[in-house]
Amino acid sequence: MSFLIFIIVISILIVIHEFGHFIVAKSLGIRVEKFVLGFGPQLLTKKRNDTEYAIALIPFGGYVKMSGDTPDEFRGNKWEYFSRPPGQRAKIVLFGPVLNYVLAFVCFCLVFFIGFPTLGTEVGELMDGFPGKEAGLLSGDKITNIDGKKVNNWEELQKIVFNKKEGKLDLIILRANKEIKISILPKRDTVKNIFGQEEKVSLIGIKPKEEFVQIKYPLGRSIVEGAKKLLSMTGLTYKALYMMLTGGMSFKESVTGPLGMFFITSKAMEEGIAYLIYVMAILSMSLAIFNLIPFPVLDGGHLFLLALEKIRGKRLSQNIDDWINRVGLGLIVFMALFVFYNDLIRYGIIDKIVGFVSNIK
Repeated sequence: MSFLIFIIVISILIVIHEFGHFIVAKSLGIRVEKFVLGFGPQLLTKKRNDTEYAIALIPFGGYVKMSGDTPDEFRGNKWEYFSRPPGQRAKIVLFGPVLNYVLAFVCFCLVFFIGFPTLGTEVGELMDGFPGKEAGLLSGDKITNIDGKKVNNWEELQKIVFNKKEGKLDLIILRANKEIKISILPKRDTVKNIFGQEEKVSLIGIKPKEEFVQIKYPLGRSIVEGAKKLLSMTGLTYKALYMMLTGGMSFKESVTGPLGMFFITSKAMEEGIAYLIYVMAILSMSLAIFNLIPFPVLDGGHLFLLALEKIRGKRLSQNIDDWINRVGLGLIVFMALFVFYNDLIRYGIIDKIVGFVSNIK
């Protein structure tokens, strides 16, 4: 069941991406010859009008084949890909990642609308030497308001506390169904963020109770929260990419491939449909961002070459174009193998295989 869910999630992401290319090409009058989900031998095919739709054996990918989309096949007909100016071809390339980004937004909105389980604001543990315990907070207290702002979950609570630069925090807590006001002067300390960077934050020394609450909003608020979450995660993703490129983060520890995505979606399914949709939103957003990197073979690489063609007024020579694509494909394959091998180690698959072989001997 986990593998089936994983295949369904990956297939949705791929179909949405390729549909972006497909729909823009069709709208521009370009003939689409094939719309294929997967690679390798084709299991199911159906021809409709000028397009053959197919599902192939290996589900990790897909493609849209347009008429005249290579210089060798181009015959100068108006319905061919290379008959169109760089701007129109760029729209076709761009719309794949755009639809993945739109899907991520829809998924985030849906998560907030149907309800998303997250840690509540009840205090579970108080740390010695921190102002929370000294101010009289007790385990079981539920924090409902900080500095006049209502807090619904631990993430909101933590954000307000961390960002308090100076002065006391005014808390309203529920204790035995009674509201109590407590003022706490937070302690400034240095902690490591998710990127491994040290930053100065305010702390009061409390940990959450392992109890989840359902965060659920009306449709309008869900759309707003979905947009905010998408922008926030986009910023974090680009920051992570920058950190990896500049050596601030380990590439090995920060990326995952199909194997890692399988474990992530499997775990998400155990937690419920909302978690699964949330993971799908993250994957779809990541696919859009990754594809827009200006690297050969990726959509971003094609966009870069189209921009270059627009500036020069002509395409690169076929030999240079072929060389760029061969180098790009080689590097992508190398990276994919590295990531797959890294996932085998990370999730203990190699250790299990070695142990199995040892037991046979």
